[in-house]
Amino acid sequence: MGKRTRFSSEPFGTAIERLMTEAGTTYRGLASLTGLSAGYLNHLVHGNRPVPSNEVVHKLAAALDVEAEHFREYRLRVITEKLEAMPDMVDRLYKRYVS
Repeated sequence: MGKRTRFSSEPFGTAIERLMTEAGTTYRGLASLTGLSAGYLNHLVHGNRPVPSNEVVHKLAAALDVEAEHFREYRLRVITEKLEAMPDMVDRLYKRYVS
């Protein structure tokens, strides 16, 4: 199966759990593919830990055969980082969507 290009609108943990189900993998199986602990993965799925660093998101994405951009929170993080470098754009967006 090739890399998926569609974007998920699900919360991070829900998306991970769905992708694990689709792949037919367990927490232990995903742990062995990523070098993360099964317990940590369980906490991510159930929302007991924050969305991990971009590096960890990339590891999970590769193991689950998607791009990091599949995850809504990753896309939001990328947009936020870009906007932080463009304060004028932040002001224009704020005026357009909040006013």
